[in-house]
Amino acid sequence: RVTLLELMMVKVSDKNSVSREEMNVFVRHADFLADCFQEKCGAVLKLTAAAPAEDEEALVTIRLLDVLCEMTSNSSQLEHLQAFPGLLETAVDTLRLTHLAGKQAVNIFTATHAVTGQEEISHPAVGFKSHLIRLIGNLCYKNKENQDKV
Repeated sequence: RVTLLELMMVKVSDKNSVSREEMNVFVRHADFLADCFQEKCGAVLKLTAAAPAEDEEALVTIRLLDVLCEMTSNSSQLEHLQAFPGLLETAVDTLRLTHLAGKQAVNIFTATHAVTGQEEISHPAVGFKSHLIRLIGNLCYKNKENQDKV
């Protein structure tokens, strides 16, 4: 699943090589991806407990967020995802919970807290908060209703 999402990420982020037909396919799959993110977003929070069994679900969730960020960076998919029910609320709630979890345990979500001595830890959750903020910003871009919700 992670590999498939990474392939989608590469294809979505390369806006020059995406045909109109492929873009329509991505728009149709955007609902599914947003729904999966809403269901699985709590898996990333379990990484603070260092439970190795949850790593795969957390990686899938992190990649889902990356793909959603790229999709909302594209104007043809932005309006569709801005209107997706509950996506903005889920992103804001997850950001709050991530911030709280980072205060209560080792903060694996930001690069500034993931440095020990001279070496940087390459944890997959590093940058998760910044990607949530990017998604929230994209969902609020030129959308007064979403701006008012935030």
